Amino acid sequence: MQNKGFVRVFSILLALVCLYYLSFSFVTRKYYKEAAEYANGDPAKESFYLDSLANKKVWFGAYTLKQCREMEVTLGLDLKGGMNVVLELNVPDVVRSLADNNPDANFNKALDAAYARQATSQKNYIDLFAEEYKKLDPGAHLAALFSTFELKDKITPQSSDAQVIAVLKEELQSAIDNSFNVLRTRIDRFGVVSPNIQRLETAGRILVELPGVKEPARVRKLLQGSANLEFWETYNLTEIGQQLTAADHALAEALKSTKSSSTATTDTTATAAKSDLTAKADSATSETDSLMAQINAESQQSPAAGQMTAEEYAKEHPLFALLQLNVDRTGRYLVPGPVVGYAKKTDMDKITEYLNRPEVKAVLPNNVLFRWSVKAMDDNDQFYQLFALKVTNRDGTPALSGDVVTNAVADFAQQQIGRPQYQVSMTMNAEGAREWARLTKENIKRSIAIVLDGMVYSAPTVQSEITGGQSQITGNFTQDEGKDLANVLKSGKMAASVNIVQEDIVGPSLGQEAINAGIISFALALILLMVYMCAMYGLLPGMIANGALVINIFFTMGILASFQAVLTLPGIAGMVLTLGMAVDANVLIYERSKEELRAGKPLARAIADGYSNAFSAIFDSNLTTIITGVVLFVFGTGPIRGFATTLIIGLISSFLTSVFITRLVYEALLAKEKIKHLTFTTSISKNFLNDPKINFLGKRKVGYIIPLAIILLGCVSMATIGLNNGIDFTGGRNYVIRFDKDVRTDEVRAALEPQFKGGSVSVITIGSQNQVRVSTNYKITDNSAGIDDEIIGKLYTGLKPFLGNATQEQFASDNIQSSQKVGPSMADDIKNSAVLAVLFAMVCMALYILVRFRDVAFSVGVFISVAVTTLCIIAFYTLLWKIMPFSMEVDQTFIAAILTVIGYSINDTVVVFDRIRETIKLYPKRDRYEVINDALNSTLSRTFSTSLSTFIVVFVIFLLGGSTIQSFTFAILLGVIVGTYSTLFVATPIAYEIQHRKSLKAAGATAATATA
Repeated sequence: MQNKGFVRVFSILLALVCLYYLSFSFVTRKYYKEAAEYANGDPAKESFYLDSLANKKVWFGAYTLKQCREMEVTLGLDLKGGMNVVLELNVPDVVRSLADNNPDANFNKALDAAYARQATSQKNYIDLFAEEYKKLDPGAHLAALFSTFELKDKITPQSSDAQVIAVLKEELQSAIDNSFNVLRTRIDRFGVVSPNIQRLETAGRILVELPGVKEPARVRKLLQGSANLEFWETYNLTEIGQQLTAADHALAEALKSTKSSSTATTDTTATAAKSDLTAKADSATSETDSLMAQINAESQQSPAAGQMTAEEYAKEHPLFALLQLNVDRTGRYLVPGPVVGYAKKTDMDKITEYLNRPEVKAVLPNNVLFRWSVKAMDDNDQFYQLFALKVTNRDGTPALSGDVVTNAVADFAQQQIGRPQYQVSMTMNAEGAREWARLTKENIKRSIAIVLDGMVYSAPTVQSEITGGQSQITGNFTQDEGKDLANVLKSGKMAASVNIVQEDIVGPSLGQEAINAGIISFALALILLMVYMCAMYGLLPGMIANGALVINIFFTMGILASFQAVLTLPGIAGMVLTLGMAVDANVLIYERSKEELRAGKPLARAIADGYSNAFSAIFDSNLTTIITGVVLFVFGTGPIRGFATTLIIGLISSFLTSVFITRLVYEALLAKEKIKHLTFTTSISKNFLNDPKINFLGKRKVGYIIPLAIILLGCVSMATIGLNNGIDFTGGRNYVIRFDKDVRTDEVRAALEPQFKGGSVSVITIGSQNQVRVSTNYKITDNSAGIDDEIIGKLYTGLKPFLGNATQEQFASDNIQSSQKVGPSMADDIKNSAVLAVLFAMVCMALYILVRFRDVAFSVGVFISVAVTTLCIIAFYTLLWKIMPFSMEVDQTFIAAILTVIGYSINDTVVVFDRIRETIKLYPKRDRYEVINDALNSTLSRTFSTSLSTFIVVFVIFLLGGSTIQSFTFAILLGVIVGTYSTLFVATPIAYEIQHRKSLKAAGATAATATA
């Protein structure tokens, strides 16, 4: 083998990279175990333990625990439990707000028509709106709608439609970006480990994944709440320093009087070092200097002097033990400004609780409002600032609301100390400009806080009165910080709601079951594959192939870790399926090596020729499946993408291990004369399918009839019974509910139907007799805040006879294992994407075969074979879904299975076609009928071995992989059987038919020429 040195070096480097990235997972597992032991079953303690070590360097002396957790292989929602939500910005509302809510009837009709079309179109919403508006009013100009005061700098009455459309697209993207940034900040504050938030291709849609979340109602409220941008006047710390000291004293007295021992969780050393920043409230005075004199006096009795322990100090000064006042470098004077002080992230909630106590509020100004900064002061994300806002309106509203901001842009300001500085330019409408002028005039040399969702993003100091509505906010902004602030300011501009159009909730108990099922199926499939390879090809060849499988798993996991990919149950299924397909390469090599040995070649030459002759078939079969994986990744979402990612990485890795690394092992053994008499056979396989003589082409008509009959039966069943469409394609809600005892689905459905009048209800058993899945489309178009709680209530009311004494809260938390919601618009998009994905995959396969084999006969044969396989699987699903004891829904995972089958079924076909091409090159004048029959027979043992090994693997997943992927694996099982059949009796015979007719036509033309 050429380039052996390169293969060795590359393999070693890849192994080191994989070890490096996988090492983070081992480190985090160690600390997770420690946290679990410390918490003893208390999730709050476990979270606290991990947070306390978040910034401790735990690996290589360079990586903190927080960084290690970000680098580890994380578990998906189906394994860990959590929440997966697809949010949709109400795009028509955005466009309405840009037109200043124009009441024009055609304008509003066009918005609604464009929204309806978007479900079935790949066009941008703005383009669809423009088309619909032109249909309703052909002579109208878009500029008449959008030349508003807010857009006066971008759209004039003379602007062309193309210019208006360009501006609208820019503004819509800005609105989506604003929503994305608001959601990202909210999620960061929610405290979820390894959240995932990403924009989807459909305009206005955002995917949010929150592993480990156990409060879905709180998450819904958090995600769907509208952005609340506000401008507040502020206090100076020097104005309320005395009251804060009094508040600390009042709090200490209150805690003592109620005998409530409140122990501050601050670090003793930090408290000692900074205790001179705290004040003793016993003799607070009205002057700042006197106050600071008292603070300095207090430092003489601080823990630093050894006079008072940290615990004693926390009892005397519970507020200042946690909140460090904002003082100058000398530690003697309070710093004028809105920043009261700073505190550790872990102490923020406690401080907020203290400040909201009645005895504390009684001594503070009644119009003071405390808010935390949205970003930490330090790079370690440890300390946050506390701001003092001033309530100036009687109704408690801010001085100015954010909806007056029409635009905000971050731009370059100046160059300072070697790095560029940025400023944010803000524009307000006429009403806002008037209020802003008044507000800035009254607050010269004071700060105005910019607050979004109750968090302070910035508090710039007013230098002078600002008129005209144009302002520049300066500070030590980086480019990213400037963009973030500009996005915050623009977030109050768009009057658009955010709705949940798809939602999946998986309970942790179901997740643990999925983990167990995945591990068991993976381990058993691996063992069976290893036994199979040894039984068919001998102990040494089998163990070399098995070693390649193990290395393949290691490489796949390492590459997944380097991509920081999320491992899901479909991802594990993809890995197990990859094992079955990885065996295919070794089977091809061993079968070709057996043929070379039978031809009388010495062992070393036979192995070398076996590898070289099998290479093109291995390359083609792997590439076709990778193409399928790419299609899955592009068109799929969530778990399907996880499956596709694992499949692609596994196939690339298997190509390296099966083709190159195993060959290095054989060459090393041959060089050391460790092997001399390998035959790649055993007593089981020695005479198995040895030189078969089956006339496949002679039986092609019968071969056509069987799949056609299945498809016709499927068509009849489709017209009468139909498919069991999942909510992915219809829209609706799914709830997996577990009971303490076995239940009957008909009884559960009868109990629920009266509760869901006006909607459909279906109930099927999932996994075991005490667990069912309830599906309903009841009020699926209702996006009101309380609809989810209403449906939970109806489920509880209907199922009360099966629940014993459980309350509704216990039912929601204990009995409901998972839930899923897909809105109608999302369902339409998924359905259209699924159809496009299948068609696109089939066309890709046909085009690849055409390019690779340069013969349209092979390409047509592949296309028809794939179509027959797909239609047969669909036919089986419509024929069997009412008979089988498991769910056979047609949903996204079913489409993923179809695409996987398309990629897999090509493997067999490519190998046969590759043998036909090879034989034709060797014997160009041999009869094509004989060539094709010989090719089918000579590859039959390989076809059987690869199909059987893959079938065994998938069957293990089907039996043990859990109910959530049974339908998925059943489709692949059918695909393995039907795909193998199609290779033998559909693809190859059709290719022969086309070639035969072409040769007859060519012979006729030659005869006609000769006669002439």
